[in-house]
Amino acid sequence: MAHAQGLGKRYIKAFFKGFFVAAPVTVTFLDRVACVARVEGASMQPSLNPGGRQASDVVLLNHWSIRNYDVQRGDIVSLV
Repeated sequence: MAHAQGLGKRYIKAFFKGFFVAAPVTVTFLDRVACVARVEGASMQPSLNPGGRQASDVVLLNHWSIRNYDVQRGDIVSLV
């Protein structure tokens, strides 16, 4: 029984150690490099949501290009 409690504590400790490393890395990546967004509605038709269907499209927003001013003609830009 004592061995099982010690094993459980080790797993919990390892989980929290991994969580406190992974959470800041993930937040930094989503803020600085790229994130996933959903596009809904008719504002981007026919490029996104073609055919007037009700389903939404999922896009990858590249923050890195904006920070380096690497926007070119034909790119889709998302504003908040």
